[in-house]
Amino acid sequence: MIEIRIHGRGGQGAVVASKILALSFFIEGYEVQSFPAFGVERRGAPVCAFARVDKEPIRLRSEIYKPDHIIILDYNLIDTVDVSDGLKPGGTALINAPKEFINTEKINASKIGCVDAAEIAIKHRLGSATSPIINTAIIGAFAGLTGLLKIESISEAIMQETPIKKEANVEAAKVAFEQIEIIKNNS
Repeated sequence: MIEIRIHGRGGQGAVVASKILALSFFIEGYEVQSFPAFGVERRGAPVCAFARVDKEPIRLRSEIYKPDHIIILDYNLIDTVDVSDGLKPGGTALINAPKEFINTEKINASKIGCVDAAEIAIKHRLGSATSPIINTAIIGAFAGLTGLLKIESISEAIMQETPIKKEANVEAAKVAFEQIEIIKNNS
C-alpha cells in the first residue's frame, strides 16, 4: 500500500490535489482512497488531505499517520507543523518552493524534491498572483519526483476533475513534471 499525506492551507487546493492524485492512480489500475482532514475550516488555516493506493482492495479507514510520501503546498508550514511526522524510512517529501527557500534539516525524508508550483500556476493564470492554485502543478511534480505515475494519467485525471481551465491545469502539471528539482537523495 502507498500512503500519501498532503499538507497545505485552506484555499490552496489540497483536497482537489488528493482527488486528482487518487484518480490518476485509479486510471493506472489501482484501488484508491482520497479524503481530507480539517481543523478550523477557513481560508489559510492548515489542512491535510490524504491518498491511499494499492493493487488490492483497501479496507483501512483512518487518517494516514505513517505516510510513504508527503507533499507540502506551503513551505512556511515546515516551521509550524511537523510535516514529516511519521514519514516512513525511505520516504519522500515534495515541497512547493524555490530550492533556496528550503531548509532540508527540518524534514525527515530520504528524498526531498522541490518545485515552484506557485510560479508555474501564476504563469498559467491558475488563481491569482497573490493566491495561486497550485494543486495540478504539484501533482505533476509528484509524478516527476517519485516515478509512480505517468504524466498522461495525471493529464486525464485533471481533465476529468478540474471544473475550469482544464488545458492550463494540464500544462502546469507537465511543466512541474519537467521542473522538479531533487535537493536531497539518500534513497
